[in-house]
Amino acid sequence: MERMDWPVDVRTQVDQAGSELVELLCRQNSDVLDRIFALVEPKRLDQIQSLTNNRDRVSAIVEYFRNSDRNLCTQFLSTVYQYSENIPFLLETTLVSIAGYTHGANCNHTCETDQSSPSPHVKRPRLDHLQSYTDALKDMVLQKHKSVAQAVVKDIRLDDTWVYLRHRNLPRGKDRNIQPQASLDNHEGEESEHKVSVESLLKTTSRVVMLLGQAGSGKTLLVHCLGRSWAEGSFPSIDLLFLLEFRQLNLISRNLSLKELLFLYYPACGDDKEQSDAVFEFILSKPEKVCFIIDGYDEFRAKLTHPERLESNIDPSKLLPMTDLLSGLCNRKFLQGCTVLVTCRPRDVTDMFGSPGFITCELQGFDRLGVKEYAEQYFHKKGDELKKKAVNLLMDNRHLLSMSHIPGLCHICCVCMDHLFSSDGTHLQLPTSLTQIYMQILLAFLKRIDEGVVSGTSPLQRHRTKIDEMSQLALKGLDESTIVFMDTDVSPELQNFGIKSGILSCVKLTFEDGSSGRGFTFMHLTMQEFLAALHLMTSQSITESQLKKKLNLKTRWTTKIDPKTVFTDSLHLYVCGLAAEACTYSLIQLKGAESTKAWVQKRQAAVRNVLLGFSGSTSQTGPKIVELCRCAYETRDAKLARAIGSRPQFEMRNIRLNTVDMDSLAFVTAAADQNVCLDFGGCSIDLDCLEILPSFKTVDHLIFRSRKYDDKFAEALCGILCKLQALRQLDFISGGLTDVGAAKLARALEDCPNITHLKMGKNSISTDGIITLIERMAACPSVQEVRVEANKEISLFFSQSSDTVCENTDLNNKEEPKSVTIKQSNINVSNVVSLCNKLRGFSHITLLDLSKNSLGNKGLKKILDLLPKLGMIQEIKVGENGVDMDGVVMLASALCNQKNLKRVDASENGKKQLALWFDTSRRLTHSDIKPVYMTKLCKQLVKCENLLDIEFSHLKLSNESVEKLMLILPEMSSLQLLNLSHVDLSTNGALLLVRSLADCQRVTAVELRLTEYKLCKSSVEKLSKILENCPRLSELDLSHNLLRDDGVKCFVDYLPKLKISSSVSLTGNRITQIGALHLVNSMNTCEKVVAVEVSLGVEDQSLIKFVQEHVNGKTLRLRDCSFEVIHLKKLVEILNRCPRLLTLELSSNSLQSQGLLLDSLVELSTIQTVKLGNNCLSSEQIEYFVKQFGSCHQPRDIRIEEPWLTGSAVVSLVAKCLTLQPHIKEIRAHSEKFSPALQSISLDLKGAAEDEVETLAEALPDTTTFESLGLSQLVLSDRGAAVLGRALQSVPNLELINLSQCSGWTEARGRDLVRGLMQCLSLAEIRLDSVVLDEEGVTILAQGFSRLTSLRRLRLSKNQLGLSSAAKLAQVLPLLPQLSELNLSENQLGPQGSLALCDGLMSMKALKILHSDLVGVASSLKNCPSIEDISLSWNGCSDSLAQTLAEILPLCTKLRRLDLEANNISTAGATVIAKCLPLCPFIEVIRLWRNPIAKDDENLKDQRLNFSSV
Repeated sequence: MERMDWPVDVRTQVDQAGSELVELLCRQNSDVLDRIFALVEPKRLDQIQSLTNNRDRVSAIVEYFRNSDRNLCTQFLSTVYQYSENIPFLLETTLVSIAGYTHGANCNHTCETDQSSPSPHVKRPRLDHLQSYTDALKDMVLQKHKSVAQAVVKDIRLDDTWVYLRHRNLPRGKDRNIQPQASLDNHEGEESEHKVSVESLLKTTSRVVMLLGQAGSGKTLLVHCLGRSWAEGSFPSIDLLFLLEFRQLNLISRNLSLKELLFLYYPACGDDKEQSDAVFEFILSKPEKVCFIIDGYDEFRAKLTHPERLESNIDPSKLLPMTDLLSGLCNRKFLQGCTVLVTCRPRDVTDMFGSPGFITCELQGFDRLGVKEYAEQYFHKKGDELKKKAVNLLMDNRHLLSMSHIPGLCHICCVCMDHLFSSDGTHLQLPTSLTQIYMQILLAFLKRIDEGVVSGTSPLQRHRTKIDEMSQLALKGLDESTIVFMDTDVSPELQNFGIKSGILSCVKLTFEDGSSGRGFTFMHLTMQEFLAALHLMTSQSITESQLKKKLNLKTRWTTKIDPKTVFTDSLHLYVCGLAAEACTYSLIQLKGAESTKAWVQKRQAAVRNVLLGFSGSTSQTGPKIVELCRCAYETRDAKLARAIGSRPQFEMRNIRLNTVDMDSLAFVTAAADQNVCLDFGGCSIDLDCLEILPSFKTVDHLIFRSRKYDDKFAEALCGILCKLQALRQLDFISGGLTDVGAAKLARALEDCPNITHLKMGKNSISTDGIITLIERMAACPSVQEVRVEANKEISLFFSQSSDTVCENTDLNNKEEPKSVTIKQSNINVSNVVSLCNKLRGFSHITLLDLSKNSLGNKGLKKILDLLPKLGMIQEIKVGENGVDMDGVVMLASALCNQKNLKRVDASENGKKQLALWFDTSRRLTHSDIKPVYMTKLCKQLVKCENLLDIEFSHLKLSNESVEKLMLILPEMSSLQLLNLSHVDLSTNGALLLVRSLADCQRVTAVELRLTEYKLCKSSVEKLSKILENCPRLSELDLSHNLLRDDGVKCFVDYLPKLKISSSVSLTGNRITQIGALHLVNSMNTCEKVVAVEVSLGVEDQSLIKFVQEHVNGKTLRLRDCSFEVIHLKKLVEILNRCPRLLTLELSSNSLQSQGLLLDSLVELSTIQTVKLGNNCLSSEQIEYFVKQFGSCHQPRDIRIEEPWLTGSAVVSLVAKCLTLQPHIKEIRAHSEKFSPALQSISLDLKGAAEDEVETLAEALPDTTTFESLGLSQLVLSDRGAAVLGRALQSVPNLELINLSQCSGWTEARGRDLVRGLMQCLSLAEIRLDSVVLDEEGVTILAQGFSRLTSLRRLRLSKNQLGLSSAAKLAQVLPLLPQLSELNLSENQLGPQGSLALCDGLMSMKALKILHSDLVGVASSLKNCPSIEDISLSWNGCSDSLAQTLAEILPLCTKLRRLDLEANNISTAGATVIAKCLPLCPFIEVIRLWRNPIAKDDENLKDQRLNFSSV
């Protein structure tokens, strides 16, 4: 072994190893120190030996030699090395190097005098062992690389092979185990990434790297290339590199130490224990010099132990289970500082590796150029013509090209094409799916066995036995998570078949006892999965239930909870691919006979049915939806693709999408042929994937939300957008977009004919970038609105169908109005100048909203200065910009000087709302105007020549400010409206303001609201005197003051002198019953008063209304007044003096002397309506009042509410009233109220006593005028039913009968009741909802219908009608020529009964309203030309009904309303209905409540579709 050079300064070595030298020398005996003391000069030696503490002496010695010359320091280190014992390995490495370098040349003292002293060469073997082992290790690593790379087509350059380096932003919250799906806007759970070379992964040491890649991406090859590069010296910072394979580690079942594990696979030379000890000591002492590469975690049968279950510090020599040992290595439980690289398929990676420096990276597949280069290399020796033909075919075939982005699949595609080109035949049939490619690969492998063999049978038939045996082995391996098969697991015949064909590979195995053997693996895991799928689809022993278990969709999200997924990646895809029609013949060949075709097709159909079941699930996550699309893509089944693609939106979250995924998504959306939204959130998307977007013919909404999507991504997207003909909205949000990318994106959308909306919020766009963007967009005719808010929202709205490209825009064009909104973007005075300069000349901008920025008064002045140059702008909003009252005064001046500025709105002195309008008003709200500012403001407004409206609302004005305003008011010649609503004034200030307005000759109309001014009697007296001179007072509001009873009386006394045209409000003035009577008396004292409303309860209200054009009489409403006798007497006196009183309402008044009031009311001949509610009236008082009040022959209306008027009380009272008052024409009673006016009776009799109901029935009038009887919720025994039945026979002219929800009688008496009912031959409406009828009762009813020729409405819902009832009704209903409304809902008619009734409906030409649950009724509606209202709710109907309705509805030209509530109509069904609505302008509403419909679907925007009960 050659000696190592030692060019480093030895004094530096002493400086670096100082503390270790001190520790070493403190442990040595005195002889060693004496030899070192001999090297020290005497004077310094005396000083050192004078120190009493041994450590101090040793520290002084080391310090002495550190500052000495190089030769002396070298002698010191050589002496330490020669004579010290138990030197630590790292320190010994340094010392032996120096000692070896200086021996015999630079050493001034010799060892000849002491034969017992050790020589440097005695310790040298320890380093020799390390060097020899390192050389042997490199040889073993190179040999492994040679074995793996022997069939590689293209040389691997690690510096030109790229991976995505991920950085995760972990989500907040308790559960970080599950992959985040929502919270993308704040980037929680999202992974950012950038590209690095594979070579760089080992350039930085002391970290744990997880290298991810799909099956076939080349992970194994790359890690062996890394090993080769290390062996060739590319990574000098790594002294030892161990490359382990999880597939080999599966063979170890016993506990091992780290040392045993390493030397099991990389043994010392000749199993030299001394060498292994030396090497392992080096590993322990210098872990930062050691690298471990462990390949194929996805092939590991177990799951690594969670680090929390491991000890904090593990002894490397301790025997541990393999899962603990590897987890400890990856999580730095020992060998801290070592480098670890683990490879795995993406879905099996976990974030459980919590050690510092842990990173994840994923292999980048081939881009288009990489695919082309690989194909050219593969076909290099096949001849130029074949190479050119094959490469062109691969690059032009989108399906093959999509698969070829994965290197392993690219190789398989090349093998496939090679096989197809070399086969007989001139027509090249290219496979269209991954499964079909593998079928061709299998044929290519079989061809190797048949080389030179001529046979009439196909290779699949000839070798089907061996293929079956091989596929059975493949499935067994997948079930047992086995990728390496023992020699004993594979029969010699199958070994020979597999090796000869190339399906199997022979591998060398190392067992846990150190012995070697051989095993077998499939040429790739994907081939094992394909063969396993063949077994599933061809084996009779596999049941359909077993097959279904293999079809679970895979997720691409990873979890901490259960990171290890099933062993396979693609088994389900191959099973789906074999279910395609194109693979049927191949499966039949493998089955061996044409007679098995039916069995094969049944097996294929079972697979497709499982996938159809998945497509109907609403709980599938984005990754599983992508997998489902992949499955449909493999089957090539249009029906399945249509079912999957019918969803309105596809959400993809935090997964990597490749070109095959995108092709699959395009396939299913194209099959559905409906508008769709693609939402990509946090997904890694190769730029090549964007090339596939034009294949999505129906995508109308694209969403990209991730920091991964930057300017480069946007630039690539720009070239695609114009090809998306259906695109209407693009959201590029929460991304890495800068000014450059945003401008390019917006420009690209100008060429999209149907685009309406672009969102770019939450990116990295600067204020200057926003302004530049707005300039560009303002010049574009297709842009209607630009909206920016704090960089959170950046939206562009486009007009539809604009083919105009915005170059050389003609400023004289008549463009559509546009608006620009920039909020919370820190726009200041400098920015606003730039913005206005960029917008100047764009005449089509009508709104500029700069609210919530930093303009201040200076920025506002700049806008005013530039206002004439802003074209035809109509509104500028600058609220919340730090503008104060000085800015408002400046606006007042501008209002006069700027001819284009016509209106200003300001609140809170301009600090809140501040808007510049272009009409004729001036508004100032929520401000505190000081006198000095009022003077300045008004003086500016006086100069205004245009008609001027001023609104000073919600202001705070002092008396002095009011005086200033009133002094200048007469000078405002252009003023036409002054609004001073909700102004904060003192009482005197309010009176001053009113007096000024009254005195001002220019005032033409006043609405005066003086609320909460603490006005008292004296104040209202002053106010009234002032208002006498106000000729045009419209409304007067004196609410919530302190008038009390005397103040109200004072005001009422003045009321005849006031010229009020509308109303006066005195609410909240603390009045009593006396004050209420003063207000009532105003109807007598003031002729113009037409109504008084007073409430002294919780709803405090006092209102006086004046003459209206359409009102003739007077109305009095008194609520919660609690009048006592004295008050009632006064009230009666007032009412007696009111000749025109028509309506009187008294409610909740707790009348103490009802008799007095009721007698008085009877005497008031002018009253037409009396409403008495909750006044504690007894039954006797009501009876008396009804009798007396109704004695007059003129029509009168009495409405009485009392809490006791329920059930039996209602029945009893109605019966007595009918007896007492023969002039009653109508009675209605619903639980709590009835109103006499009797041609009809309508009672809700829930809880009524039977005796009283009988009394009521006997009291029914037998006059010919009695036409309507409603007795709902009646409960009667047989006796009561008989009485009611007889009573019905005495009212032959009855037109309406309502017995809904009546019950209690037997079937026999029910039939008698029906017979009595059928005697009423004039019936036009029958309501028998929820009345149970037996078959005979239905027969009697149906027979009676034939005589009811006037029947127009029939309601028989919830009657338990069955098939026979339906048949009887179907015969008689068509005989009712005037029947316009039919309700048969919620019965048990069944399919046959429904069919019979539907046939009957075809003859009912007058039918307008139909409520039913008839099966198949929709198809009959086209024969009902008068139909206006249809209810098919609560029927469980599916999309098939929607399809039928879509065909029928355009024919129902009088239809207004369709109720489809509580069915099972999906979004697709609703969309079908929506598409027919343009042909149905007559339809007003379609209720779709409680259906599984995505209400925000773009296709369901028609306002007539109603989804909510709100």
